[in-house]
Amino acid sequence: MRTRRSLLVLLLLVAAGGLGSAVVLRGPGGKAVELLRPEPVAAAAPVVQQDVDESRRTALVRAAERVAPAVVSVHVVRRERVRASGLWESFFLPPDAAREVSGLGSGFIIREDGLVLTNEHVVRGAEQVVVTLADGREYEGEVVGTDELSDLALLRVAARALPVAPIGDSDRLLIGEWVVAIGNPFGYLLANTEPTVTAGVVSGVGRNIIPAGEEERGYYLDMIQTDASINPGNSGGPLVNALGQVVGVNSSIFSHSGGSEGLGFAIPIKRARRIALELLEDGRVRRAWVGLELETSARGGRDGRGREVRVAHVAPGSPAAQAGLRPGAVLARVGGQVVRAPLDWEAALLDAPVGQPVEITVVEQGRERTVRVVPMDLPSVTAERIRALADFELVTLTPPIRAERGLVSDQGALIVSLSEAARQIGLRVGDLIVQINRSPIRTAEEAASALRRLAGRGPVRLFLERQGQYGSISFYITS
Repeated sequence: MRTRRSLLVLLLLVAAGGLGSAVVLRGPGGKAVELLRPEPVAAAAPVVQQDVDESRRTALVRAAERVAPAVVSVHVVRRERVRASGLWESFFLPPDAAREVSGLGSGFIIREDGLVLTNEHVVRGAEQVVVTLADGREYEGEVVGTDELSDLALLRVAARALPVAPIGDSDRLLIGEWVVAIGNPFGYLLANTEPTVTAGVVSGVGRNIIPAGEEERGYYLDMIQTDASINPGNSGGPLVNALGQVVGVNSSIFSHSGGSEGLGFAIPIKRARRIALELLEDGRVRRAWVGLELETSARGGRDGRGREVRVAHVAPGSPAAQAGLRPGAVLARVGGQVVRAPLDWEAALLDAPVGQPVEITVVEQGRERTVRVVPMDLPSVTAERIRALADFELVTLTPPIRAERGLVSDQGALIVSLSEAARQIGLRVGDLIVQINRSPIRTAEEAASALRRLAGRGPVRLFLERQGQYGSISFYITS
């Protein structure tokens, strides 16, 4: 009983010791014995508050402070076609029923007189654009130009002396270096005008992505990969290095949940800067074309590469034909970049300037040779555009355009521009109209004339070629 009581006293005192007291034991004869008493400590020198503050101001903090004032919120209003969900709605809804839908994204100021860079998908189909600055000021935004392929758009607001985001060099990025993504995730910027900052590292460069889903618009080529959180609403905001310089434009995420899962992608700022300049000067982007169609084939070589990229077809009269490239040649390098897949070729061509020579190295019969090819503008870009109603821009299919697009048909009208209403009925840029109702289509003028005649006269059925397959879409044209 005595032993048990002593043990109980010991446990209680140890518990007390955990609260900062010395542990006291009773020795023989009841004499107190102290254990674990801390030694006297000299008074600590006073901490200088300024030193603490400076230690908190890391490179990433300074980077965010440098760029955040130039980050904006982009609020858009667009009209979307209302789809009938059943027989009842389809009976009462008019064919052109639509509703207003709001959208949000981010952007950043690239010139003090009001030029803003953002993503094309942020402003696609917008009837109204409002740009909110980090200090809360709001301006109507004018869309200067857009480029769907690169997912970039240039806006202008009527303001002066605005803060400008410093621009860096995306070619000098290092795998593993710190970056911050700044933007407007989930639209919170409307309640608080200060943008949100998330940090991560550069996970990879030169990433090629094929979008999935119903849209499937173009490719995301030669992208920067980061694990900095990029959530819905961050699109169009800057990716910033530790020096406080913009190195990319946040554009997309790979996610099963709709939120960030550590796979974010940004457009290199070098490309974005070039495209913004072209949109400002010409309102459009020039695309390099050399006239090659490629294919991949099993190689089985001893160097370990399982596949190779071969030239399948060379368009007659194209820059590639003039340089002497022939079908069957294996693409090895373009401008010093190794070609392992067709998307590597597309990525290299995406940044190739029109009219300036590009070195292409091919392997023919086991021997390498390098040729200089001078890219020209895409034939579909330089072709005369015909406006059809208020929703289409069409060009007549020609042999160079057929080779550029890899089309099967030898006549028709190619859709090169669409309104948002036309997109919502299922049409896409790049669709080839080969027939309208029962009338074959040979030119863009024929297609435009047929669509005008059918306005207000019942359903219209377009027969299309898309990605080597044929199908049709039916809709009404209001008079």
